[in-house]
Amino acid sequence: MLRFPQLIGEMRNIFLNALKERGITDLPHIQAEAEAWLAANKPGSEQDLLKEYTGALSDLYFAKHFNENEIEEYINLARKNDRFKNLYKVVNTEGATSLKIKKALNEFCAIPQGDIVISPTEAEGVRVALINFFISNQLPFISIAKNHITIRDADEMLAHTFWNRRRPGKIGGKAAGELLANKILLPRLAKRDPELEEYIQVPESYFFNSGIFSDFLDYNNMHHFHTQKYKSRDEIEEEYKTIAKQFEHAAFPPDVIEDMRVFLKQVGEYPLILRSSSLLEDNFGYAFSGKYDSIFLGNQGDLEIRLKQFVWGLKRVCMSTYGPSPILYRRAHNLLDFDERMSVLVQKVVGRQYGNYFFPFAAGVAFSYCSYCWTPRIRKEDGVVRLVLGLGTRAVDRVGNDYPRMIPLSHPDLRTEISADQIQKYSQKAMDVINLKSGQLETFSYMQLLKEIQHPDLFYALSIREGDHLAPPLFKTTDFDMGKTVITFDNFINKSVFIPLIKKVLTKLQEAYGRPVDVEFAWDGNKLYILQCRSLSIIQDQGQVTIPENIPQDQTLFTTHLVVANNVIHNLEYIVYVDPKAYAGLSKYEEKYDVGRVVSRLNRKLEGKLFALMGPGRWGSNDINLGVKVAYEDLNHTKVLGEIAFEEGGSTPEVSHGTHFFNDLIESHVTPIAIFPDKPESLFNEDFFLKSPNHLAELLPDYASYQNLIHVIHIPEAAHGKLLHIYLDSHEQKGIGFLGKPTEE
Repeated sequence: MLRFPQLIGEMRNIFLNALKERGITDLPHIQAEAEAWLAANKPGSEQDLLKEYTGALSDLYFAKHFNENEIEEYINLARKNDRFKNLYKVVNTEGATSLKIKKALNEFCAIPQGDIVISPTEAEGVRVALINFFISNQLPFISIAKNHITIRDADEMLAHTFWNRRRPGKIGGKAAGELLANKILLPRLAKRDPELEEYIQVPESYFFNSGIFSDFLDYNNMHHFHTQKYKSRDEIEEEYKTIAKQFEHAAFPPDVIEDMRVFLKQVGEYPLILRSSSLLEDNFGYAFSGKYDSIFLGNQGDLEIRLKQFVWGLKRVCMSTYGPSPILYRRAHNLLDFDERMSVLVQKVVGRQYGNYFFPFAAGVAFSYCSYCWTPRIRKEDGVVRLVLGLGTRAVDRVGNDYPRMIPLSHPDLRTEISADQIQKYSQKAMDVINLKSGQLETFSYMQLLKEIQHPDLFYALSIREGDHLAPPLFKTTDFDMGKTVITFDNFINKSVFIPLIKKVLTKLQEAYGRPVDVEFAWDGNKLYILQCRSLSIIQDQGQVTIPENIPQDQTLFTTHLVVANNVIHNLEYIVYVDPKAYAGLSKYEEKYDVGRVVSRLNRKLEGKLFALMGPGRWGSNDINLGVKVAYEDLNHTKVLGEIAFEEGGSTPEVSHGTHFFNDLIESHVTPIAIFPDKPESLFNEDFFLKSPNHLAELLPDYASYQNLIHVIHIPEAAHGKLLHIYLDSHEQKGIGFLGKPTEE
């Protein structure tokens, strides 16, 4: 007590409260005892002596009835209350600097936490202020985070934060979501779940806050970029082509460079991922999925070389702020006037080294709500997982002729494929890994890669095919012939803790968020790493949909038997149809790339009209042979996106549920539809799409040469005043698009 003489009065008040709470004694009794002793031993003593004796008796009672650990806890509570008052004052002082707040926060957190904490109601105000100042100012986020991110959590976060001495900043949306998710699952103050405690590992993360980027623009006199978002789409797209050179020649201030050098010394030669974390990113209702760049770095070798690569990686992430995709996304969602600044979340890549390669066993995305249920047995509210071997990039992007494992968590063994041929066709064929020699993210055939290395967990990932029989191995010591293997994750699903664990994680996060969540994760070394968490945008399900019967065949444009959600779309006036057969016949990359440019122009031209966009295979795939190369800004005005797969085309639609592309469709209220014209149960009126009057040359004269490939159909003209109506029933897995009279419904 004598170490903190200025707090002795506060300590004794705390002692008296504790003595009273335990029913030992209270202040009136102690005062009476002191008065009696003084009257007997020092009659006529002054009042200040009574105060001294009362205090001494309080100390003696407390020392007698509380153990040494408890005594220290209550003394520390007095210290915490004192430093808390100072912290409260600082965070609520207008104009307080980051350094002043951090100093006050450090002084408070330097006192051991213990089991006796300050008043939760008093702490809440400081939590909110700290979250608002350093993490996020988004009110929906703050309303949740204040219940889970403690004052000491904020202090630990700041110990991993790199900031600018001249400009304040926040860690941004993606970093905030990752931080909050792990505090919900592994709380500091609440009782922890033993299973989550055992299997969840928090990824090692560092936060380069938005003040660094703001200062970078100031330092290089690049203020003109603040108006980039108000330019026309053509200007934004054209100028973005040259931004890289400007950023390449720009420099960070010397003190910031030194901070980066210190950071790289600290983490050592370990692979890193630099993830965008803008202030709006992963916001409620606006995910910005895939709009900004994330950069993998091998981070190997000489420090100065690593520093050069790290600086360029930071620049590339920040530079993506001015790309067409995020700006047009903001424009579409009325977010253009918000001061969108970029922070960067730097994480050590989860995984292990195998020779020259680095990757986790598995990674993917998990959703607490499953929009795509191909059978009534699946419970939407149980969620779904999209899982891949290696880095999770293949789970969130539409990649080539490759498929992740889709796992409905209500029935993990259910899959749409039945035969060994189908399962093998719709399985993962390639892996994304970091090549430590090149320092780059690279893609390899999983068979080729796994032949080179000794991976200890293949028992959980692979199944063995013998003729028409496909089954997972029975023993972990199985010697695999890679040519006979298929990635199924069957043993991982049935013989590990992953499924019950991820279900528990999703349930806990959804309960805290009060809405469905979208989680990116990695799994390695029998540990689950939560890399990202945000609220999940869900398809607006219109409830029970009754498919109209007795539609004349000549008025039916298509039927489908792969339906994501119940929906009805009325009164479509235009169809933009990219002929899948003609597209497959294009031999040059440039020709196929130009198709995407024409579609993008039509998307803009038809803004405000009700139209459907239909074409080959897998829209938005990074393999241009499997679908038209488009991004969010190229199709955000359509109401329907039809993916058509003729047998001879070979470009099979994929259920894109869980990809960034799918999230874009949902947030833009675009309904995806898969159509298989050659299946016996399907109808597809190809003549209507190919022989109706084509208005492409009229709308885009410069692209008239594409008329044999791209058809723009004005439906009322082609169908005698009728419009296109689409009914989709996910429960029965069927849908129809037909011509009918306009409706007010």
